[in-house]
Amino acid sequence: MPFGEQPAYLKVAEDLRQQIADGRLPPHTRLPSQASIRAQYGVSDTVALEARKVLMAEGLVEGRSGSGTYVRERPAPRRISRSGYRTIGECSPFRQEQTDERVRGTWEGKSEQITAPDAVAGRLGIATGDPVMCTRYVFRTGNEPVMMSTSWEPLSVTGRTPVMLPEEGPLGGRGVVERMAAIDIQVDNVAEEVGARPALAAEARVLGGLAGHAVLVITRTYRAGGLPVETADVVVPADRFRIAYHLPVR
Repeated sequence: MPFGEQPAYLKVAEDLRQQIADGRLPPHTRLPSQASIRAQYGVSDTVALEARKVLMAEGLVEGRSGSGTYVRERPAPRRISRSGYRTIGECSPFRQEQTDERVRGTWEGKSEQITAPDAVAGRLGIATGDPVMCTRYVFRTGNEPVMMSTSWEPLSVTGRTPVMLPEEGPLGGRGVVERMAAIDIQVDNVAEEVGARPALAAEARVLGGLAGHAVLVITRTYRAGGLPVETADVVVPADRFRIAYHLPVR
C-alpha cells in the first residue's frame, strides 16, 4: 500500500480513526491486533504498534488488561456555561464555575497556606514566595466529577480577615465577588484564557479517563480595578465537555 510522504504509522492511524468515526469500528469493539494491522496494511510490527499508540494518545481506544485494545465510548459532549458577569448574592463556588441555572451540583474544597510559585505570583502581581491561600476544589453533578479548580488568593489582601479561608467563616462557600465585597473590595472584572493540554495522572484519577488524555484548562483572574484578588486554574475533561461563554454587550 503506498503511503506517500506521510509516515506509515500516521496513515494507518488515520484509516483506523476514520473507521471509528464512521462506525465501522463501533464503541467496545476490539481494535485489530498488531498482527492483523501488519497484514492488512503491509507494514512492520513497529509501524502497527505506533499507529495503535497514536489512537490511544488521542483517547479513541483504551487498553484492557489481559484482553486487548478496544474502541472507547465517546459520549456526546455536554456544555459548561460561563459568563463574564458575576453578581453578589447566592453565588457558590459551583455557580461561579457553571453559570447555567438549570445545572445543579456540589463541590468540596480544601485550603492551605502556601508560598506563591513563580507563575502564580506573576498572575497575582506579588513576589515569588509571598504567602497565598491555596484552595483545591472538585465539582460534581450528581456523582460525576465534572471539573477541578485550584485557586490562589494573596494573603496580603485577605489575611487576618473573616474571608481568609474560602470555605470557612460567615461567608464560607460563597463566590469570590461576594467574599471580597465583605472586606470592602469591589471586584469589577474577570479575565479568562482557555487552553488545552494532556491530563496529569492526579487529574485523571479524580476526573476519570486516562493520564495524557486532553483536558481544557481555564486560567482565570478576578480583579478589583488593577488589583488581582484571586487567580485559578479550572480543569475540565475535553472529551466530555465544551465551554460556552455568555458575555454581556455593553
